[in-house]
Formats: sequence, C-alpha cells, structure tokens
Amino acid sequence: MVLSGVGDALGYKNGSWEFCRSGERIHAEAKELGGIGGVAVNPKGWMVSDDTVMHIATAEALLTEWSDSDQLYSAIALKYKECMRDMAGRAPGLTCSSKVHMLKPHAKEGWVIPFDRKGGGCGAAMRAAPIGLYFWRPEQLDKLVSVSIESGRMTHHHPTGYLGSLAVALFVSYSVQKRPLREWGAGLLRTLDTAKQYIIQHSPQRDHKEHMDNWTYFEQHWKDYLALRQLTSGKTDAVFEDHDVKSVKERDASTRA
Repeated sequence: MVLSGVGDALGYKNGSWEFCRSGERIHAEAKELGGIGGVAVNPKGWMVSDDTVMHIATAEALLTEWSDSDQLYSAIALKYKECMRDMAGRAPGLTCSSKVHMLKPHAKEGWVIPFDRKGGGCGAAMRAAPIGLYFWRPEQLDKLVSVSIESGRMTHHHPTGYLGSLAVALFVSYSVQKRPLREWGAGLLRTLDTAKQYIIQHSPQRDHKEHMDNWTYFEQHWKDYLALRQLTSGKTDAVFEDHDVKSVKERDASTRA
C-alpha cells in the first residue's frame, strides 16, 4: 500500500501529470527532475490523489470490528463518506464524489445505489487492493468476490466498474499467494463466472438485464488481451512481439485509438 501511494504521488504530480495528455511532455519533465530515481517524493511536494485516500478508507473499514457482511459494507460506506473530507487538491472523480454522497451508512442496505449505465470508470478499481490483502487465501475467494463487488458498486454500479474492483483485489491476492503471473488472467476469467452468479443472486430482479447486457464488454476485452499475449491457458508466459515496443508518442496514439 505504501508503494502504491508513492506511485500514485508520482503519477499524479499534484494533478499536473495526471491531467497532461502528452506522454512526451511528462517524460521530459521527469527527466529534468533527474528521472524517477532522482525524485524525492514527500507529502509536501508530492501529494497523493483521491486514489490513495480511498484505498486507505477501504483498508480502515476492513480493520474495523465487524461480524457480518452488512456491518462491513456499512463500515466501508462510512469510511468512503468520511474520506471525502480530505479531497482538497486531490481531484476526485465525479462518479465517486456524487455516488458517495448517495450512501447512507447507518440505514439498512444504505450502501446500495441504483444501477448506473455510466458507472464503468476505474474509480472502483483504484481502491480495491486492500481487499486482496485481507482476503488473500484461496479458500476466501467467495468473500473476496462479494466484498470487491459490493464495495465497487457503492460508486460504480456497472459491470465494467465493479469488475475492475474484483480484478485488482484478485490479482493482489494472487501476488500474496506468489502465483506465477502467467496464471493471473486465466484465473480472472474463471472467477468472472463466480462473480456473475453472485450478481444474479444479490441484485434486484429488475436490474438483472442491465447487468447481463453490459457484462461482456469487460470479459471480452480480457479474453482478447489474453489471446494476444498467449495467456489464455494460464500455462505459458506472455509473448511480446518486437513491434509491441513503442515510443512514448506511439503509445499515446495507441491508447487513444
């Protein structure tokens, strides 16, 4: 989590790098600072963004005293609301800030918000790492799935949003388990079946069609990427072609394509 915060502070650079659309400019400025190894990251000159504040909130909620899922989800919702007081200069996303405002931690199922057709951003993923640290054992997979989905859809109630939360939590658990990287993507695809069943069982009937209609985008993009890298089976290491190596400018163009 500390390294994640350092990386966030570097990438955010008080907002100037996160919102800069030119990779070449960012690389040039980093070089002027002496390169990544020459940057002295400190809280005064390099503040963390909303990402770190919210993943700390997730961790704090997990460490509260809770005995059932309802108590845990209420704690997560409360921590998300509280952390919004520490967002000055951290550029929280509109989806996160507006949806957190809707949460009612002390009400019955007050962490539940309506399905959001525009809730497919990365705000759920950015704060999910502590879930993988807490529920890292293979036998805790069902709990990891449920908590990552429910915490994710407190703000990003859309498959592309809350499945991002699941992916981050799952990959962190794999890291703690010391599973080979080649197995991670295939493991995620298998886990998506568990996630789909969870959504069907724990979502209002009226929302089932919305979830299923928007499910394939996330899943298919992962299938395509794993096929590209020959990782579908999870038994071979990733394959990168020579032409995959791009300049900063080419990567920018490829990302926007």
